[in-house]
Amino acid sequence: MSSAYSSPFVLSFLLLVSVPVLFYLAPRILPPKTLPAIPDPDEIDDLALFRRATLASSGAGDSSAALRRRPPASEPKVAFLFLTNSDLSFAPLWEKFFKGHSHLFNVYVHADPSSRLLVPPTPSFRGRFIPSKATQRASPTLISAARRLLAAALLDDPANAFFALISQHCVPLHSFRFLYRALLSDQPRRRHHSFIEILSGEPTLLDRYVARGDDVMLPEVPFDRFRVGSQFFVLARRHAVLVVRDRRLWKKFRMPCLKARKYSCYPEEHYFPTLLDMQDPEGCTGYTLTRVNWTDSVGGHPHTYRPAEISGDLIRELRRSNSTYSYQFARKFSPDCLEPLMEIADSVIFRD
Repeated sequence: MSSAYSSPFVLSFLLLVSVPVLFYLAPRILPPKTLPAIPDPDEIDDLALFRRATLASSGAGDSSAALRRRPPASEPKVAFLFLTNSDLSFAPLWEKFFKGHSHLFNVYVHADPSSRLLVPPTPSFRGRFIPSKATQRASPTLISAARRLLAAALLDDPANAFFALISQHCVPLHSFRFLYRALLSDQPRRRHHSFIEILSGEPTLLDRYVARGDDVMLPEVPFDRFRVGSQFFVLARRHAVLVVRDRRLWKKFRMPCLKARKYSCYPEEHYFPTLLDMQDPEGCTGYTLTRVNWTDSVGGHPHTYRPAEISGDLIRELRRSNSTYSYQFARKFSPDCLEPLMEIADSVIFRD
């Protein structure tokens, strides 16, 4: 009889004890929940593309060598890499920016295939869409998209000497002539710099570093070499080659972040500055040419300018920089800002 009465008691006691044990052991036994990873077919396609771009650019590690391989009549070009998941609302403004300089630039567009993008009725954008893959915020897919744009531009034209990554929400702050002179005048007899923000003292840096797990970035990326910077940049050709050639750091940055650390996951703001700072810090300015207003950011998004804010004074304010060069681009603008921006394009934005 005693054993019959004690059996339910023993079972209840064991269940009571097992619950906290399971809570303790489960995270150590079960894999942690992560955000979506890059699909294997996309990664395989990308590796083949990057390999072609690297082989086609063999010897292009030195920008002067790249310049020598161009046909004699060719001048250095700027490759504008548009990364978008919506309509290119500011295409008419960019068309005005490009007008008269078709021999000095190329345009490449990576449009998220899930977006119903209308092809802009402007000649500079027509036919410039590259094969794209889906992108998602807080994932390395945005890095992959930027690398695809770089690879496409490297393969397309050996005259591409600079590679400017642009958002669909970006607008120019100066004329094309002003930008071109600024880029080409940067140490013309030596290697050109890349304009990319590289920061090491941000207060949230540790949270961002462990977004994939406490030690997963080791040994390739120790914390003291981890950097943060703007998503948008202008790279010299040798650095574009370096980015598409990289495999070592990419195997770390392509890992998905933990779901529990989603709000510290900004891979595209870390991969490029970390890679370039580790490989060629002297070849980078450490600052970006794209102005962003973070004073009233919401949900990780910067301030979005509205039509009522557009004025000549705003453009002149956005140009101001603490670095050697004034800002050349700015974001983030709502699509309905196009009309007021077009109204001041000739009198302010493109007036040198």
